[in-house]
Amino acid sequence: MKIVFATGNPHKVEELKAIADSCGRSDIEFVLPPKNFNPIEDGETFEENSYIKAKEANKLTKMISLADDSGLCVEALEGGPGIHSARYADSPQARIDKLLNAIDSSKNRKAKFVCAMTLLDEKGNIIFQTRGECHGEIAKEQSGKNGFGYDPVFLVENTKKTMAEMKEEEKNKISHRGNALRKVLHFLSLEN
Repeated sequence: MKIVFATGNPHKVEELKAIADSCGRSDIEFVLPPKNFNPIEDGETFEENSYIKAKEANKLTKMISLADDSGLCVEALEGGPGIHSARYADSPQARIDKLLNAIDSSKNRKAKFVCAMTLLDEKGNIIFQTRGECHGEIAKEQSGKNGFGYDPVFLVENTKKTMAEMKEEEKNKISHRGNALRKVLHFLSLEN
């Protein structure tokens, strides 16, 4: 089964493949959309933005399309940066610095990564939509070299590690994207 994964990020496609393989679904091939894939993510929720991306990929390819929209929700920032996580500042390091400064004096450092996924059939109809979450808190300083985005400051619940300190397989077992994708794969196994 071939599924267009609505992203311009090849690393995300590799991550999805690794998660699917670990679930015994090596029969699913995730492919990138064409180069002219450029959706305008103007939704107000993770779900709306994942639908916008899936719809654009489907329009360009007429294939089964899957999209995710994810971000970091911090309690002390009333759920921010949320859907604006990727645009919170101009670079990955600037985003981390801005986040750490914003909650510097806060005692509540609870946070969660959220990932909404939308799966469309070839005709562009929603056939499944789900959400995965990973809970934790914001560390006082960065640690770890793996992952991307806010991973170096996200301390995973019930561990003493940031996401950036985890090996890829370890992260995929607990990550918001892994949790959401496993629900999609379960849905697909029921359909086929």
